[in-house]
Amino acid sequence: MRNKAKLFLIILFLFLCPAAVMAAEVLTWQDCIIEAAKNHPDLIAAQEQVKQSEASKKITASTLYPQVTSNLGASTARTQKDNSAGSVADSYSYGVSGTQLIFDGIKTINNVRAAKENIEASKQNFKFTSVTVRLRLRTAFVNLLTAQDMLRITKEIYDIRRSNLELISLRYESGLEHKGALLTAEADLAQAEYEISQAKRNMEVTERDLVKEMGRMQLTPIEVKGDFQVKDAAKVKPDFESLAKDNPSLKQLVAQKNAADFSLRSAYANFSPTLNGAAGANKNGTRWEPRGNQWNLGLTLSMPIFEGGLRFAQVSQAKALLHQLQENERSTRDGIVLTLEQTWAALQDAVENVRVQEKQLIATQERSKIAQAQYSIGFISFDNWTIIEDNLVSAKQNFLNAQANALLAEANWIQAKGETIEYAQN
Repeated sequence: MRNKAKLFLIILFLFLCPAAVMAAEVLTWQDCIIEAAKNHPDLIAAQEQVKQSEASKKITASTLYPQVTSNLGASTARTQKDNSAGSVADSYSYGVSGTQLIFDGIKTINNVRAAKENIEASKQNFKFTSVTVRLRLRTAFVNLLTAQDMLRITKEIYDIRRSNLELISLRYESGLEHKGALLTAEADLAQAEYEISQAKRNMEVTERDLVKEMGRMQLTPIEVKGDFQVKDAAKVKPDFESLAKDNPSLKQLVAQKNAADFSLRSAYANFSPTLNGAAGANKNGTRWEPRGNQWNLGLTLSMPIFEGGLRFAQVSQAKALLHQLQENERSTRDGIVLTLEQTWAALQDAVENVRVQEKQLIATQERSKIAQAQYSIGFISFDNWTIIEDNLVSAKQNFLNAQANALLAEANWIQAKGETIEYAQN
């Protein structure tokens, strides 16, 4: 009976607390890319902006086609004089009419061309958004990968500190070590415990960050799987000018500049006469179905004469916008080239630093083994030994941080090149 009660309690606990026993989902970098590309709200919003631009072009181009409308009308009117009963007159009509733009100084055609460039600008904006999302996603992935390893390292450090405390306690109890050494070892162990707690909290924060950048609606337990190998090291210095030309932020400005150029041409076309053709056919009468036929066919020519300087102001505004975008393009190109060189240099520094920190770690590990053996038999003092142990702790953390910084430097380099979230190499 007791076994049945225990089994019931276990089942009840599992049912009420599924999150407590839920295994963490293990994700690779490719898993994160696929999910973010599908669900990230910034990418979805940018894609909707492309659709808006495409619809705007269709709206603008629609004025080049015939505009046809139909009409149906019915009315009644009473006419009364003095005290007479008066008369009632009914009227019915229906028909169809249409207009066609014939000439407007190619204003509408330029507007369509500007709208086409705006579509290209919105597509480049989508790519730029993808570049930004990839950087944030990669940063979150690397941070979680680092946090996982940092938790492992802090546990290793805790084991080292605990082992050191046990050794020092034995030497203190035997009178071979002073109390200050014991208190220092206890403080080091407390510091190691704190760093484990800190690493756990940091891992929870980075986990939430990655979930957000993948576009998930809710936080679920996850882990990431990967290594700290830099794949896009770019050891040979590239041509930064050529790389800058393919950057989406620059291409977006080029498209906006082209759109502004067509808008300026459209503003000049406002000074041209506009010629429209019109045609229609109607039936009207006093009874339904009306039998009277009516049709019309004609041309309308309009020409602006005076509007208080409106069109001159529109041209001036369009010129200023074009000049602004031209200078923005130049400034952006210069900034991209500089950023490319800066991020490339930072990447080379980070990659080389990994090799240096790895050698430092190997050296401190070997030195720690020797020092621990020397300290246990009294060949070196506690002060010298604890300095070596502290160096080992720092070397472990520095090597991990160097690896993480190299991956983040690589992510910044890829972002500077303008690579989108679909960038397959990394």
